Amino acid sequence: MKKRFIVIVLDSFGVGYMDDVPEVRPEDIGANTCKHILEKFPELKLKNLEKLGIMNALGEEIGAMKKSSFCTYGKAKLMHYGGDTFFGHQEIMGTLPRKPLMKPFSFYMEKVYNALLEKGYKVEKIGDNLKYLLVNDCIAVGDNLETDLGQVYNVTSTLAELPFDDILKVGRIVRQNVEVARVIVFAGENSSIESIKAAAEEIDGTYMGINAPKSRVYEKGYMVRHLGYGIDPETQVPTIMGKDGQNVVLIGKVADIVENDHGTSYMGLVDTKTIFNITLNEIDKMDEGFICVNIQETDLAGHAENPARYAEVLEISDDYIGKIMEKITDNDILIITADHGNDPTIGHSRHTRENVPLLIYKKDLKNTFIGVRDSLSDIGASAAEYFNIKMPQNGKSFLDKL
Repeated sequence: MKKRFIVIVLDSFGVGYMDDVPEVRPEDIGANTCKHILEKFPELKLKNLEKLGIMNALGEEIGAMKKSSFCTYGKAKLMHYGGDTFFGHQEIMGTLPRKPLMKPFSFYMEKVYNALLEKGYKVEKIGDNLKYLLVNDCIAVGDNLETDLGQVYNVTSTLAELPFDDILKVGRIVRQNVEVARVIVFAGENSSIESIKAAAEEIDGTYMGINAPKSRVYEKGYMVRHLGYGIDPETQVPTIMGKDGQNVVLIGKVADIVENDHGTSYMGLVDTKTIFNITLNEIDKMDEGFICVNIQETDLAGHAENPARYAEVLEISDDYIGKIMEKITDNDILIITADHGNDPTIGHSRHTRENVPLLIYKKDLKNTFIGVRDSLSDIGASAAEYFNIKMPQNGKSFLDKL
């Protein structure tokens, strides 16, 4: 008998700004990704999300989209600070978020410089006024210039010179010596030390790093690892399940940012149809286990402030969600959720701090409201109870509501 717990994360598909936004993120006041896309396209019909209760979670009907009378649904608050894909997924997997610092890399440069020297690395400070670190002539360490400044540091290199594991060792030393949200380690086959140096940029007289697209790391053979602050994979559902000998499959961006050393990860995927087709194949292959999928193209449309593209990706996703629902058997649980918002109409291109939907599909289950959950970790805790494994670090199961 099949027993599968499947989580589909529609990246950034929020259902309204959180109560704390006026205090912590005033630029997100008024954000409601789901509502504003549907208002832009009132003819948009997402029949499967409608059936699962997306309008119930939103709390109103808009255009062609109506509330469902046969759904099991709720909402979840974000426990992590801000609204972040990386920390959102760590929270889903059962991590208790810790508040990171926001500092330019210059704040930690001497500490990181000395730590690398102590480990035997050659380290240079490169730049005129602001500087970044160059390690062993081919690994650059500095500010991430593509996300909210001060939250992330990049370790950028080339696979033409070093295997990724060697670059990752440098990243782990950086991670041990800083308290910002993330250290991202990445490299590509087409990047070179020349292209990396040429991509060095300074912003606002405060931040100095490597412009990732200009460095050519993305062009061929791209590899990446996100090292988050306060993240212990041993307390997360994938590692707990994997060590217990149970099947875990991560597909899409979740595979890039959540450690899954004992399971199967499909990394580096962006195309929505490709991700869903892999998901359908994995569901067919699996009799028992946990599957988590990230659909990233919704988020990319939000960053591009492109509601039309967002709606298009939702239509594709809705069609595939219907195909997945057809494969759900008596003991399976399917959850559709998000990790934050990214309202393309709000007036900025960053994530928005929003509540997210919890839409649950289980055979013969209907007309159930599971409440407003305090954390995305309730998903991970519910999966742990479902598989009768050790509970993750954070979260309260809602299986009793089902």
